[in-house]
Amino acid sequence: MADQNVPPRRSRDDSPWDGRPQPGADGYRPAPGQSPYGRPAPGSDAYPDARHPQSAGHQQYPGQPQPGHPRRGQQPDQYVDQWTEQHRAGGPRGPQWVGPEGLQPQGDPYAGSQLPELDDDGEPGRRNVGRRRALVTLSGAAAAVAGAGAIAFAARGTDLGDKILGNTPFGNGNGNATAAAITDGTADRPSGQQPSTVRTYTEQNESYMGSRAGAELKKNAPASGRTLAGPAAAAAATEVTVKTVLAKDPIRHLATRATFGATPKVLAEIKTMGIDEWLRWQLAPEKIAPTKAELKLSELPTLNLSIKQLRERRETVKDVDNSDNEFVWASVARQIWSDRQLFEVMVDFWNDFLHVAAFFDGGDITRSTFDRDVIRKHALGNYADMLVAANTHPALIVYLNQHESHKDAINENLARENLELYSVGVDGGYTEMDVRQAAMLQTGLGVDKDEYVYRANRHYVGKVSILGFKSDNSSAEGGEAVIKAYLRHLALHKSTANYIAQSLATRFVSDTPPKSLVERLAKTYTANKGAIKPTLMTLFSSTEFWGAVGQKVRRPMEYLVSTYRVLGMSPDPSPEYQKRADLRRSPFADGLSQLKNKMEELGQFPAGLSTPNGYPDVYVAWTSAGTMVNGWNEAHDVINGNRKVFSYVKPEKLVAAPPATAGAYLDALSLRLVHQKLTAKEKALILGIAGVTAETKVDATFNGAIAAIARALLASPQHHLR
Repeated sequence: MADQNVPPRRSRDDSPWDGRPQPGADGYRPAPGQSPYGRPAPGSDAYPDARHPQSAGHQQYPGQPQPGHPRRGQQPDQYVDQWTEQHRAGGPRGPQWVGPEGLQPQGDPYAGSQLPELDDDGEPGRRNVGRRRALVTLSGAAAAVAGAGAIAFAARGTDLGDKILGNTPFGNGNGNATAAAITDGTADRPSGQQPSTVRTYTEQNESYMGSRAGAELKKNAPASGRTLAGPAAAAAATEVTVKTVLAKDPIRHLATRATFGATPKVLAEIKTMGIDEWLRWQLAPEKIAPTKAELKLSELPTLNLSIKQLRERRETVKDVDNSDNEFVWASVARQIWSDRQLFEVMVDFWNDFLHVAAFFDGGDITRSTFDRDVIRKHALGNYADMLVAANTHPALIVYLNQHESHKDAINENLARENLELYSVGVDGGYTEMDVRQAAMLQTGLGVDKDEYVYRANRHYVGKVSILGFKSDNSSAEGGEAVIKAYLRHLALHKSTANYIAQSLATRFVSDTPPKSLVERLAKTYTANKGAIKPTLMTLFSSTEFWGAVGQKVRRPMEYLVSTYRVLGMSPDPSPEYQKRADLRRSPFADGLSQLKNKMEELGQFPAGLSTPNGYPDVYVAWTSAGTMVNGWNEAHDVINGNRKVFSYVKPEKLVAAPPATAGAYLDALSLRLVHQKLTAKEKALILGIAGVTAETKVDATFNGAIAAIARALLASPQHHLR
């Protein structure tokens, strides 16, 4: 983990909140500037082996919060574990998060498929219990929390440096990083030891799925499958056998998995174009016209500037928003309003996989260009190209302190994360010796005036052998080419293919994807030399994808974005909007900053995690009653048009020509908002909110209850699942 990547300032701004603040059902009210997430104590259920990331002689990174003391603005590497709290208390308390089978049977009032009470009252005395995966460090001299580690050591003149390098100084042309190694002073961790053998979990998602809740989810995932000629053929040949409250409709399934939320427009496009043609269209985003909201992104003045232009702007324009804020706002806008939905889903995927935090010391100029020139440029291209571009971009170099690494003073951060997080994964077969050699090889990658430079005079010269990559690395001038060749080797390694395949299957199929699918995706990735589009087409042409209806739960950001999309929120300000006199940004930018702040409050926003591992992609990691109710309250505010900086469809106009009876009206509204009809039991529960029966005559406002009815639908399992 980078030892100097702590955000130096609050990432959020002072934008006003148009809706009223509402307490969560678990009584969570975060202190000013404090994350709502807590952290478990060592030995709690969140740490099955009774170890804690700060145990076993680990040192703390500068700026990293101590257990129980979240850093201001920190995002969820500290998740509220509702299941753990219930386990201790002996039963459920407050609203429950939604699993793939809907709300799990817990006894009244949440039994079976019933909808939870929409009650905003807090529960006094409720203590949030955090969950964090436990990762044990690889060295007693360095911490390893959430999948990272770092050691900077001065090798010249040291016994350790001499023995690793074959008793030769760095950079003299005669070095040999492949020489026999000794331990680094820790007898129980020799240099050649496989890193995963001293870790609690192999990677982040698995750490959560190792819980009791994760074991239950595995029972409901498709066990195996096959790849057919195309997506439509696979959809037609697949019988959905998993338990789910969602309609087993392939068009609805594709729309909820390949976008940030189905809308009537998206469903109509898939139905008209056909599954195969719609996917081909989505896989060519450059041919999809920009939407009105995307054209309005011109109101973010830094979004398309180069690093040089951003430097000049910083020196001449005062009191303006930083580019790192504006790229996050633009990401939010694109997720909500872009027609290039599959592309935006993949951008978000890569921002978790090859993660660089949106806000870190030194990133105010460079991070936005990383989004544009690395992630977005290669999101549907080739991962080898992306990994090389990332490692030669100043944002990643500074984020992981590579600019401080010198042939005489090695920093391991980037080399370690390239192996552990960005390519082969913890179980990818590398050893500590591989990390050291990679760190030596990658010296020379640097930054000057916020731009990437290769410094030959800082590059280690000498033989290296890393996971099957071998090079004499015989000259400082040729070092950059050797580094890039090594990175391409990593990107196309068999373990990288498996790791990316597992991650894609987890994102698109289920939290416990079948091994059969992962193997086929990895095979396609390898055969196509890291190309993303063929790998995605294999995924969409697999019966496992089409058979996994309802097996993914929306994370907080995904829930909010899908809610904004389905309610038809418009990027234009409402007639009641009044711009603050002191606000220099446009109403559109002001609104996007508010949405980003709301996402941050719920614990997830684009590229928001401060640590290099990215957000987890399994629902067990996000089980928080407070977050769930907070999302419902935001839906209620949007339904009522409380955020005046945007325009909304009035709730009584969500259904054109609404039926005159309550039951028929609810059917129509259900199709509009959750894209399927409800069961008779679910209908009765929601009609009870309005105090009517199915036969009751109602007007377009549902006799004044339309907002409450719409909110109940958006709090249902049918909207939480995707």
